[in-house]
Amino acid sequence: MIHLDNISRHFQVGDQVVKALDNIQLTINAGEYISIMGPSGSGKSTLLNIIGLLDEPTSGDYIFENRNITQFSESELADFRRDNIGFVFQFFHLVPRLSTAENIELPMVLAGIAPEVRAKKVYEILESLDLQDRAHHRPNQLSGGQRQRVAIARATVLKPRIILADEPTGNLDRHSGSDVIEVLESFLQQKITLITVTHDPDIGSRAKRKIKMVDGCIVSDE
Repeated sequence: MIHLDNISRHFQVGDQVVKALDNIQLTINAGEYISIMGPSGSGKSTLLNIIGLLDEPTSGDYIFENRNITQFSESELADFRRDNIGFVFQFFHLVPRLSTAENIELPMVLAGIAPEVRAKKVYEILESLDLQDRAHHRPNQLSGGQRQRVAIARATVLKPRIILADEPTGNLDRHSGSDVIEVLESFLQQKITLITVTHDPDIGSRAKRKIKMVDGCIVSDE
């Protein structure tokens, strides 16, 4: 599905070059459940951002189903992200002035989906994530676990093929974090590829494939 061929990401800091990623070779198959772990500064979030096309590699090729994504224009990258990738972040990134339903609906508005279709999809996902009674609440009226479920709903409402979760339980207590991980794992039944970045070894150990990073390199892939 995805192949990263000698992907590097370098940053200039003063007179030094920081190698956030250093010649990464990685193949990801459809439907895999992968955790990426490692100490702070190891490059795991940078790798996730490269996979999610939120950042551009300094060198190397990103191949998706025999297409070289690194040659795409900005508009082509935006369309590809919208159609294939859902993002879940540690800090939720919900729009404060929008209700739960409106936050979930937002990607469909941007995609130009008709209002009646949007309303049906929002209702279905609210019901599936047990958020019906929070449909008209704003983010500041929700618990951390509820906000993350709204973020997951927003990330998956367009039915992406890949879910990228960067420390999805980092701001949650253990009980809420466990609930959130179970919600994310439920999408594996739909053959969605799930990739999580985490510092939590208990969360990381749940994945069938575990990647460990140190100093911008993959040091183990089990």
